[in-house]
Parts: sequence; structure tokens; C-alpha cells
Amino acid sequence: MTPPVMAAPPDHPVAAAAERRHGQGRPCVITRRASFSASHRYWLPELSAEQNLARFGACSLDPGHGHNYELIVAMGGGLDADGMVLNLSEVKHAIREQVTAQLDFRCLNQAWPEFDLSSPEGMLPTTEALALAIWRRLAPHLPLMGLRLHETEHLWADVLGDSMEAFLTIRTHFAAAHRLARPELSPEENDAIYGKCARPHGHGHNYLLEVTVRGAIDPRTGMVCDLAALQTLVDQLVVEPFDHTFLNKDVAHFATTVPTAENIALHIADLLSSPIAGLGAALHKVRLQESPNNAAEVFAEVPQLGMKPLALDVLAAA
Repeated sequence: MTPPVMAAPPDHPVAAAAERRHGQGRPCVITRRASFSASHRYWLPELSAEQNLARFGACSLDPGHGHNYELIVAMGGGLDADGMVLNLSEVKHAIREQVTAQLDFRCLNQAWPEFDLSSPEGMLPTTEALALAIWRRLAPHLPLMGLRLHETEHLWADVLGDSMEAFLTIRTHFAAAHRLARPELSPEENDAIYGKCARPHGHGHNYLLEVTVRGAIDPRTGMVCDLAALQTLVDQLVVEPFDHTFLNKDVAHFATTVPTAENIALHIADLLSSPIAGLGAALHKVRLQESPNNAAEVFAEVPQLGMKPLALDVLAAA
């Protein structure tokens, strides 16, 4: 009789090699994109027409307005025996079944019960509230690490869990000139440090500015903070004072501070931190892109609150 073939114990070199095959067990984060088109309206029944208009502006107008939403889902875990965190067909099916098939070409106010404003528990379908609702629908089906929802290319929200907290980012721009030189150094010394950027008449950039705030989602308005007020703050404190200026001469701070991308981002963070706190949120990050090849990021919250910075990095790079 042929003796039975015995499986190698888990700690046996043969078994260990089999587990390592195809990367099995090694951690990885993957992302999946999806899109849908939907409309929404910001209108609270407990407010008058005049109050809704004052609070939400054009977003309160009947019958609402629409967006082409883009969703990025980050998932993590150990690779299986097939070399995958998850089968992408299953990921695609879960996102379609739980989210896009239910929202595409729908009015968000009517699509899901959490946006039923006739109920005291209903909240407005803002970007951040919708991101959280999507998280709660996908979490039972996928090993979520982070989720980003773009309402437009200038506005998006990130959620990293099932708590009533989100990161909200707005993007804007300004054009400005600057010269990189330290006044206490000679022209030759400045040229050695800053190269062409030290030329006496300066040069210009079209800066892209991203401001990210963190806060609790209001259970009724669905907002981390008043979006219009946030945009107004950024316009009044940064865009208008900086746009079409020679930073070294027109912005007092840079008369004595070299206006590198890093220093500009730091100054913007200093300008915005307290006013954003006054809106009930916290300034999380300022990102300033000076050119396609050059950007600076300033994290206003240090350390990053233990909020899975890996997940935010993955979403940003997706």
C-alpha cells in the first residue's frame, strides 16, 4: 500500500515558500474609480425661502443642479493565493450594486433615506455627507481604507471611517511673480543658491492652491463647515491679496522672507488657520503647486492625528 502524502507543517520551508508564492499574505493597498451623474438641492424645510437662499445661495434654487461625480475607493489587505487583495470583478460589482446603480441619473435628495429632509434625521446631500453615506454602504462588502468623492475638479471630500468626520478640499488659483534672493547675500551668493530664480527682475507662476479642512459633519446641513464662507475666506485672505502681484514687493510678509513655494504655503496656512477655526473646522493641509514639476505641502495639524495618512496619500495619487 502506498503511504498517504502528508502535508508539510505550516513552519516547514516548503509550506512557507508556497505561502510566499504570488505574494500571498503581503500587504497592499488598491484603488478603484467609478463615476455617476446626479442632482441635488440644498433646502431645509424648517427654513423660509429667504433663509434658505441666504444660507445656501444658488444651491437652494428649485429644482436643483447636477454634477458628474467621481468616486475613488481605497482598499487594503494581504494578498491572497491568486496575488490579489480582492478580485477586481467583485470590487466593480460591489460599487455598482451598492452605489452607482442606485445614484446614477437620480436626485440625491430622493435616492437614499438619509437625505430625506422630511425626517428629523435627514441631512443635505453635500459632498462630504454623500461620501460618508457611500462609505457606510460599501463597508460591509469591501475592506475600505479611504474614500474620495469629487463633486467637481475644484471640490472633493475624503472619509476614512464610519465616524461623522470628513476632510473637505477646495482648489483655486492665483498668478504672481517673485524673486528668490536673500538681501543679506551678494548677487553671486544668491545665484549660487537660487540660480535663475535670483535674477533681479523676478519671474512668475500660475499657482494652484488646495486648502483642506477637517471637521465633524453636521447631522442636518451635512457640512463640515459653510462651504461658501470657506471659499470667501480663501478669496479674501489669499487670492485677492496675492493675485497679479510681485510677492516680494506687494505682500509685506515677503519683504523679509524669501517667497519660495514652501514659504508661500506656510504663510497661507498661517493666514487661514484661525479664520477656518472660526467656521468650526480645522485647517488640515495647504498644498501649493508652483509648476507641473514643483509643489509644496504644509500640514497644519501635526502629527496627522493618527488618521491613516497612508489612505489619504493613496487617494491623492489615484
